Amino acid sequence: MNDHVDFILQQWKKARPELDCSPMGAIGRLNRISKFLGTQIDECITSFGISRLEFDILATLRRAEAALTPTQLYKDTMLSSGAMSTRLDALEKRGLVARIASKEDRRSVVVELTNEGREFIDEVVEAHVDNEKNLLDVFSDEEEAQLNSLLRKWLSHYEQSQ
Repeated sequence: MNDHVDFILQQWKKARPELDCSPMGAIGRLNRISKFLGTQIDECITSFGISRLEFDILATLRRAEAALTPTQLYKDTMLSSGAMSTRLDALEKRGLVARIASKEDRRSVVVELTNEGREFIDEVVEAHVDNEKNLLDVFSDEEEAQLNSLLRKWLSHYEQSQ
């Protein structure tokens, strides 16, 4: 079974036979599949009327099972503080999150899911997980475990070097 990356590698082999372009295979495939997966994930999430950034905020709050400061959310989601404020405003306007005065420091606020927000993100996460299962259904359970192991090894290498 050949893919578009095989075609590109064949072209390079012809154009530059002395150059080992084999790393282009894995990296090229990862780049192409990342774009495809990103599109599929965005389509699933945006079908609920939220962006992926808003999904990340809601999912972070849901996983934490506690109110978080905007700074904690900012660190967990990699959003800028300005983008965080804009997204929180939109989510608050929809009734999905609430900002409340911190019990420890009245000058700051924490963000928590409303009951509606919790129900909403639970529904979105279920659809998201189903979508991800469908995206991985090309693999057997063993292949998926192997892929996960290799990707974890690779990602850990770069995370530890930062």
